[in-house]
Amino acid sequence: QDAIEKYGPANISKFSNLYYGPWKVDSDEKPKTAMKLVCAGTNELVVGLHVIGMGADEMLQGFGIALKMGATKADFDSCVAIHPTAAEEFVTMFPWGLGSENQVSGAKVSPLNGNAAPEPVLGV
Repeated sequence: QDAIEKYGPANISKFSNLYYGPWKVDSDEKPKTAMKLVCAGTNELVVGLHVIGMGADEMLQGFGIALKMGATKADFDSCVAIHPTAAEEFVTMFPWGLGSENQVSGAKVSPLNGNAAPEPVLGV
């Protein structure tokens, strides 16, 4: 709701999923994790990430770094999913790899934008 008020409804995209986990129990008994990405603008800058379920605290901590660095849906789509985890759902949200026509990274230096992969600055 805050993103809609700040950026306007026409500028918001929402991607969501419900993850049932790999446990070998009846689907009614499986713990479920609900997640949502909220993106703004034609570059689909990720402005919100919501998760409820097992491991939510750790997912929010990790993905919080990406949001502070200006991640876009394209950045999420370009990540390798760690399987089987609930966190993989954030980097494979439908439509995976088919976001806006402006599929660019929010990072300042990114191979997605045609740059070379970043290299560390060495002391000596």
